[in-house]
Amino acid sequence: MVRSALRRGLPAVAAAVAVVLSLGAAAPGTPARPASLSPTMRFYTPPPPPAAISQIAGLARAGHGRDALLLTRMVTTPQAVWFTGGTPAEVRSKVRQTVTAAARQNTVPVLVAYNIPFRDCVQYASGGARNTAEYLAWIDAFAAGVGGRRAVVLLEPDSLGIIPFHIDLWGEQEWCRPTDAAGNPAPGASSEEHFAALTGAVDRLTRQPHLSLYLDGTHSDWLGVDESAYRLVKAGVQRAQGFFLNSENFQPTEHERKYGTWISQCVAFANNPDDGGWRLGRYDRCGSQYSPADHTDFSTWVLTDKWYAENLGRAVPTTRFVIDTSRNGSGPNMMGAYAGAPYHQPPAVVDALAEGNWCNPPGRGLGLRPTANTGVPLLDAYLWVKPPGTSDGSCDLAGGARAWDFSRYNPWRVTPEQQRHFDPLWGVVDPPFGQWFGPAALEVARRADPPLTR
Repeated sequence: MVRSALRRGLPAVAAAVAVVLSLGAAAPGTPARPASLSPTMRFYTPPPPPAAISQIAGLARAGHGRDALLLTRMVTTPQAVWFTGGTPAEVRSKVRQTVTAAARQNTVPVLVAYNIPFRDCVQYASGGARNTAEYLAWIDAFAAGVGGRRAVVLLEPDSLGIIPFHIDLWGEQEWCRPTDAAGNPAPGASSEEHFAALTGAVDRLTRQPHLSLYLDGTHSDWLGVDESAYRLVKAGVQRAQGFFLNSENFQPTEHERKYGTWISQCVAFANNPDDGGWRLGRYDRCGSQYSPADHTDFSTWVLTDKWYAENLGRAVPTTRFVIDTSRNGSGPNMMGAYAGAPYHQPPAVVDALAEGNWCNPPGRGLGLRPTANTGVPLLDAYLWVKPPGTSDGSCDLAGGARAWDFSRYNPWRVTPEQQRHFDPLWGVVDPPFGQWFGPAALEVARRADPPLTR
């Protein structure tokens, strides 16, 4: 699976720095998609959270000037601003404040709308609007907040990877099945309602004249190209700018470049009427990272490149994409180190840890800095979507993202009851989703690739 800032003003950023230094085509009747992002576009840097400023100041006072500088450079790098709830009036006001601040700096904000009903299927980032009507009213206010300003909007991370009661191309039902107290499907929890919320949001957001909208394309270690393309088209991607990849995740950039290109090619393939129209809607025929390639062996991905070269025909891919590079500088952590000393975790635990490696994995690093100058066809930008330094949630045994045999390694002496909410990979109880996580923040800054010192 995947895994999915209070404003202090520019003076606060300057103060922190000073401390460190002192130590496809639109459907008929809908707006045309904006042009691809300009290579010279500059993205907005929101003020860092107070906890980040406190950590930087504390490091500086303790004589750790290099670490303080690294964190300062991290939090003063352009990154997305997330909107996760509130009333329509509140979100309208907050979005307007953000786009206005960006315009004053002659930059473009990256905004994340994250409030869909049954968000994250009641996992660590659970929440969202109570129903589709409430959600679309919230989206309407979000769009009004953008107004005529320039903005990049990423619509609902994980929303096309996690769909309540969804049946995929192969006839298998989505694992996400929310129920009420009686064990029946929760009111409004259905694939139909979920897509109605997304397509309604696309309809509303694409009315804004200078808004570039991207939908959730998951990442290369999740949905196959075929299933991702199918869900994206059903959600309205052909009326948007495109899709985003790797949000809140750690997959290598080179993997996501190919994966995104293939998704765009699959959309073109399955919507091209050539050859008698036999391939219209046949997303299931598309090559993917799973076939003919083997997704575990990147050297085989040339086989899927070859498949599209031989089968795309006259279909022209036009659906564009962006990649979240905020924490993928070291790639994913497959947790093999925990099999050895001093942890000695059994194979089943290591496998389970790898399944939860989207959730605050240690040993990760920042990736490519945000830019719209990618030099890659169809790839609009590298973005820092997940604000680095913020938690993926309280990753633990109770929520399912952690496993651990405490009888083999428990230097913290946590009790059986405490173990349910304890993260053995960090030796603490992790902060809730979206809150600052100091140790993880410092680690991704130190391990940045390319280094923050450049």
